[in-house]
Amino acid sequence: MGSHAQAPRQAARATLAAILLSGALVAVALGVYAGVHAPAGRPLFTLGFSGMLQMKAWLATVAALLLVVQLTTALWMWGRLPAAGSAPEWVGPLHRYSGAAAFVVSLPVAVHCLWALGLGSATPRVVLHSTAGCLFYGAYAAKMLGLRLPGLPGWAVPALGGTVLALLVLVWATSALWFFTRAGLPLI
Repeated sequence: MGSHAQAPRQAARATLAAILLSGALVAVALGVYAGVHAPAGRPLFTLGFSGMLQMKAWLATVAALLLVVQLTTALWMWGRLPAAGSAPEWVGPLHRYSGAAAFVVSLPVAVHCLWALGLGSATPRVVLHSTAGCLFYGAYAAKMLGLRLPGLPGWAVPALGGTVLALLVLVWATSALWFFTRAGLPLI
């Protein structure tokens, strides 16, 4: 009987390990590409902003705000907001769509980080930003896989979601927040 109880746990561990390995491979692939690619040093597009850095800072801020919506709706769906009561039906779709929108908004930022700037190593802030950016997309990939693969421990998807959130906050703080607090730079 003990071996029957162990089988689902072993399968869950194997699935979780595969998900984490997949996310790590995404992060490493992005880092390797950014490290070997010769940075173009110019934007592909600016979406109407005055420059690439302005576009990246504002889009990263929008993505971060959408992840605040993600956090709030996740806490609401899981009954972790003290005074909110049970979540209405629209909270689930809002959670999914705000996450998808955050991902889509982050893509032009990532493309320009990888293609135009490459893997930065000029300062500790830039190294931290580059590393966190690669890890963010790895964690995102792992979370998306975790949502679709059955049998994971109940804590796995919330932990992956929290990791995605924490990494995007770190990416935002080492880029957009840094940019917005610099004197003399145009903000739009």
